[in-house]
This record gives sequence, C-alpha cells and structure tokens, in this order.
Amino acid sequence: MGESLSSYTTLRLGGPAEQLLIHTDPSAWLDTVRLADSRKPFTLGGGSSTVASDDLIPGTVIHMATRGITARRVRADPTMVDLVCAAGEPLDNVVDFALNEKLSGLEYLAGIPGTIGAGPVQNTGAYGQEIADSLYQITAYHWPTARMVRLYGDQCAFRYRFSRFKREPLRWSILEVVLRLRASPTAAPLGYQLLADALGATVGTCPPLAEAVAAVREDRLSRGLAPTADGSDARQAGSAFLDPVISHEQSRHTRLIGAPLRPAGFGGRRVSAGWLLERVGHRPRASLGHGVFCSSRRTLTLTATEPTTSRGFVAVVERLRREVDSAFGIRLEDEPVYLGSPQGTEAARTGPDAPAVEQRDADSP
Repeated sequence: MGESLSSYTTLRLGGPAEQLLIHTDPSAWLDTVRLADSRKPFTLGGGSSTVASDDLIPGTVIHMATRGITARRVRADPTMVDLVCAAGEPLDNVVDFALNEKLSGLEYLAGIPGTIGAGPVQNTGAYGQEIADSLYQITAYHWPTARMVRLYGDQCAFRYRFSRFKREPLRWSILEVVLRLRASPTAAPLGYQLLADALGATVGTCPPLAEAVAAVREDRLSRGLAPTADGSDARQAGSAFLDPVISHEQSRHTRLIGAPLRPAGFGGRRVSAGWLLERVGHRPRASLGHGVFCSSRRTLTLTATEPTTSRGFVAVVERLRREVDSAFGIRLEDEPVYLGSPQGTEAARTGPDAPAVEQRDADSP
C-alpha cells in the first residue's frame, strides 16, 4: 500500500494509494509504465486542484515530478519561440523562464499553482489568457493503446477550464508540453479592466512584459488567489466551482440583481460562482462546518483545517451546490478533480469518451 496522498495535494487531505509511483526521470518513463499495476493510472501533478478520498485509492497514482525547460526558435517564423517543458515543472517557473527570455503569451498566468503538465488538463487560465492560447504540442502516453502520442492544440478539445484530458483522466499521462510564444518585450493586450487599472493603462493596450507579470502577481495576492505555504489559507484546492453558463432568462434575472456576467461563447453568459455563494449568505472567513472555511479573502476558495477529512470537505461542497441550486436554479460544477470515492472517480472511469483524434506517434516528424 502506498504513501498517503495528503503529502501530494495542497488540501493536505487524502488516504493511501494502492500504488504510488514518483516519476522524476523523463528517460525512465517506460520503467514507470512497467511498474504500474493498472492500465488506467491517475496522473497527479502539483495536487493544487485535486481532492483525494480518505479511503484507499485503488490502482496506481503516478506523481509527475520531472523538471526542465528548453527554448528553441521556430524556423518558419523567427518571431516565435517554443518552450519545451517537462510535465512536472511548476507553471510559475515556466512563466518566469518566459519573462527572462522576453517571450509573451504566459504573462497573465503568473502566480497560478500547479505544474505545466496539469495546465492543459484544466486549460488553466486567468485575466483572459489560457494555456490553450499558446499550447503547440503535447507528448503523452495513451494507456489504452500503450503508445506515446503527440497531440496538437486543436486535438485537445479545449474550452473553458476543460480538455479531453479532463474528460478522460485515466487514459492519458502528459509527459511534455510545448508552448509557442512570441518574442516580445510587451505583454498580450489587456483584457481585464481591473488589471488595466492596476497598471494605469487601458484595456486593449500591451503593457511591458515585466510590469504585466508583477501586476498579475500583486493582484492575485491582494485578492487571495495566490496560496501561501502557511497561514489560514494554505490548505486549499483553488476555486471550488466553475463560473456556470446560464440561460437567457437566468441572465436577465441575475443581471437585474447585480450579478457580474461575462460572455461564454455561442451567445451565452457566465455568472460568477463566488457571487452566487455570497448571495446565499457566505462570506470570506465564514465557517462552513467540519473544519472547512471560505478563505480569508475569497468566498469561492474553500480551505481545510483540522480535523476535517475529504469526506467532510465534499459534504460542504455538496451543500453549497444545493443552496445555489435552490436559490437560483443554477447547478454549480466542480473545478477540482476528485480522486477516489465518494465523488468523481467512478464517473471518470466510466464517462463518455471524447471525440476520437488522429494519433501521431511520438517519433513521427
């Protein structure tokens, strides 16, 4: 029986895995495959958006801990540079590497916890920028066919905080991520008024790269979006829920009562999940029971303290979902991934497959 997963998640909750493998050497991946006793292992990155069950987690969990970033020029376009990143490299390290190389395309993702390999799973994003915007290629191991596969950005079924990897969590282990960034001392155009105000700029302009990164980190810290290593907000898994897409009638009603709305594609609207939680009576620092609290600065982020358990944490999440559904008729969807019972894993094991994609062997040109 493996080590407790509480050591590998930022919530610091979770029981033991039946088998836990730590993968650190990119050249030894096939050795890790041979050691795995399951054809569908769960691949764990930084654990910053994972809720692991208290109970024994069956099968194999592979903790992806590889490191390394290499820059290479794109021959066809000298204004572009590819960053080749080992999947276990922290995302914020990749942002810093890009900043030092004066490469634009990741600056608004500064300060986000987790690994670059987990970024495509969640399609990590902030301030109008997503991993999907710069992702060129992924090298992954496809467990059902026991093949190394290269997938390009348009094959990943990206949408808001979603990808084919999130839909098929036990089929893929992402090993390497290639990001295509623009050589530029200026950031991508500002898309958020709040960030533009902090920079003394206007929406649509391109601030200096270093100033954009610094402003993002400062804003995340001031709004409780940057987890700290200690303190009351240290044990968390980021946002508990995604901002839900709502109907035209729900948009009309929530707009009348002051809800912050934003476009969601196809003419739809998203409403702030944090605003919904506050409308049903919750606020930062509120005790939700079982050692679970709203974080000190942000209602949408839930924190854990002793003596809570994963079971207690999930019970609070379910209660919040019911409260919002009862008040607004809006169903909140989880943002973290749930590993093992009582929630998430069975659906992930048996859920519908994403559309088939053309698979390219990793040694193909």
